Amino acid sequence: MSRARTVLAVLAALVLSAGLVAVLRHGTAPAGADAPAEEAVRALLDRRARAVLERDEAAFTADLDPEADPAFLAAQRGLFAALAEVPLAEWSYRVADAAGDESGGDERALTVLLSHRLSGVDERAGEKPLGYRFSRRDDRWLLTSDTAPGRTTWRGPWDFGPVRVGAARGGLVLAHPGGEAQAARALAELDDAVDAVTDVLGPRWGGRVAVLVPSGDAELRALVGDGFASGGLAAVAVSDPVVPGRTPTGQRVVLNPAVVAPLPDVQFRVLLRHEITHVATRASVVDGAPMWLLEGFADHVGYLGSGLPADQVAPALAARVRAGDPPSALPSDADFRGAGIDLAYQEAWSFAEHLARAHGEPALLALHDRLTALGPAAGSDVDAALRATTGAGLAEQLAAWRGFLTTTFTP
Repeated sequence: MSRARTVLAVLAALVLSAGLVAVLRHGTAPAGADAPAEEAVRALLDRRARAVLERDEAAFTADLDPEADPAFLAAQRGLFAALAEVPLAEWSYRVADAAGDESGGDERALTVLLSHRLSGVDERAGEKPLGYRFSRRDDRWLLTSDTAPGRTTWRGPWDFGPVRVGAARGGLVLAHPGGEAQAARALAELDDAVDAVTDVLGPRWGGRVAVLVPSGDAELRALVGDGFASGGLAAVAVSDPVVPGRTPTGQRVVLNPAVVAPLPDVQFRVLLRHEITHVATRASVVDGAPMWLLEGFADHVGYLGSGLPADQVAPALAARVRAGDPPSALPSDADFRGAGIDLAYQEAWSFAEHLARAHGEPALLALHDRLTALGPAAGSDVDAALRATTGAGLAEQLAAWRGFLTTTFTP
């Protein structure tokens, strides 16, 4: 994530690819379940997935319960229409372990996992939970609601209105009517941003990314969580939980339109590159890796070639150095929350910048790869990684960093 950087672009409508694949996977009916009911529900989910991929609205709505809440029925029709331009390579459902389902008779409350993949962006499909309720009407099982008590329902962009899609060599921008200006801005920057990240990282990632422009606060919270949405961040890179050794799924750059709109073009460009760096490195990052390295490295990539002077990149840090109080330690993870967040980002950027200038970008990248693969890192880990990649330990590098800051910010 970053404190002040990102937006997107939405332009020409895309037509669904002809090579859509419906992967209709079936869960195993839980012990003691009503097997005919479970089979009927799985068949319903198969039809629902096929209807989305084949753009068959009649088939999609045929399994909706006519006695359901009219608001739910309207939302389902809206969801189907909202997907019209989204290039789906895969869309499928499967029933998760339903052992906790205490409903019976003519009602079923189940967690259903939605698996979807965007064409040309996602290498693998990720799964999102949906809390579905089903009802039996005469001899048929029908979908009654997508909000089951005690179950989580994930909401995607298509749950918040028609999705407009812009395509570039570097990926896709998804937005809604009303978000055209920010979508177009992001789309115009996307190819250069992807190229800039790849220039530093090499061909370790797919080189394509999806950028989302939410319609408002409700969608922003659904996509990134309440904590990030309420933190005043300009953009967040999100993904599904990472499984070691497997390509991450669900990776998206989500912009905060309210924060991004007033950003100057150069700051928007930095923001987009920063967040794409997080996407490009996510496969090798173990949760809990030091924030000063994650954010400092992403800012280093983001600011490369920006032409911005150090005083503009790190004004709070510059003021501290000129006051004779340069930092003596790297910022802690806690420093990246609350009132000191701007200074923490600036310190992290400046340390990464120091290492890149003193030892070369390959050394900085090697340090990033070595430390982020460990997850939470003790001081001894940081010291060992610095010695292995730069030839100097933590104490030496902190002293050299303070000298770099003095030279950089003192007239």
